[in-house]
Amino acid sequence: MNNDIVIETHNLTKSFGSVIAVNQLSIQIRRGEFVAFMGASGSGKTTLMNILTCLDTISAGQVRIDGQDLADLDEAGRRVLRATKIGLVFQQFHLIPYLSALENVMLAQHYHSVTDEAAARKILTDIGLGHRLHHLPSALSGGEQQRVCIARALVNEPPLLFADEPTGNLDEENEKIVLGLLQELHGQGRTIIMVTHNPDLGAYADRIIRLHHGRVVA
Repeated sequence: MNNDIVIETHNLTKSFGSVIAVNQLSIQIRRGEFVAFMGASGSGKTTLMNILTCLDTISAGQVRIDGQDLADLDEAGRRVLRATKIGLVFQQFHLIPYLSALENVMLAQHYHSVTDEAAARKILTDIGLGHRLHHLPSALSGGEQQRVCIARALVNEPPLLFADEPTGNLDEENEKIVLGLLQELHGQGRTIIMVTHNPDLGAYADRIIRLHHGRVVA
């Protein structure tokens, strides 16, 4: 595998009973790219993301993530790969409500290896939340909560950042802040894969992969 290619699928297929969600899909994503998966509801983009983030398994074909063939991994192996290689940002924030912003980020460190409060403080400060470290999610705006999610996804320095409709619950002002942050991270060399149905968000990416009924379309 070319070292510049961080994600590669070959004839990837995922079916749920008689429904084929992803249909013989072959794609490549290079290290440092900002790629958007776009398509209407039911196009297969969320299923594809779940497979690429090791949250789901394939029915047929091949998937390689940062050189690792997912077929060689059991559930424990997929969990390790997800913890070490992948950062996830969801539309729903999934923050622990009784933990502060700092503690939510440190929790991700705990599941990875060991906690490092200084590193967690730094990443929150870097994204403009140094003054909100000890606030609970309920005391944060939607945009601030999403930035905590991004900090949580980045704190273990994964090579891949996946964002699933990252501004879906945000107003226009906070949407611009979060998208600006993703652009800044991309400028630092991060590989970012964003799932969206919104063409305005897709325009921020280097490249758009459009899906329709589980296949890439022009």
